[in-house]
Amino acid sequence: MYFVKISPRLSFFLGFVACVLLLSVGAYLQFVEELEPCPLCISQRLAILATGLSFLIAAIHNRGHKIYAVVTSMTAIVGACISARHIWIQHLPPDEVPECSPGLEYVFQHFPLADTIKLMLTGTGECAKVDWTLLGFSIPEWTLVAFLSLAGFALLQYFNAKNYQSID
Repeated sequence: MYFVKISPRLSFFLGFVACVLLLSVGAYLQFVEELEPCPLCISQRLAILATGLSFLIAAIHNRGHKIYAVVTSMTAIVGACISARHIWIQHLPPDEVPECSPGLEYVFQHFPLADTIKLMLTGTGECAKVDWTLLGFSIPEWTLVAFLSLAGFALLQYFNAKNYQSID
């Protein structure tokens, strides 16, 4: 099964570049379009960052491609789960949406770390708000597509590494 004719190192680097582009879009939406990220949005950005760092370390290390492919796909799957939770909250009936919380800056300063992490992973009422769409999909829906694509691309490198080494 031979999918790609480029080195796994270059493939992992391209995955890293994709993550940088995703983070750039998030920064653009926050700072230029002035869309304030909710706790789940920030958690998704952290998952993109973790996935990107995993891609980058795999590209730099240039060994153990199969292990890096699995680890990178797992970080992307974690991000996909966060995105799925966000989408679920956005599609709840209005009477079932969780209450809004104080701002994240206040939460970081006044709440225990465990409560802060729980808030960032479960979401709040502001996570239900849809501020922006593209082709009918909200930001979390596009982020889910991105995470699943990154996970698939990382798993593709599992097979690419095996076949690329057998060609040498």
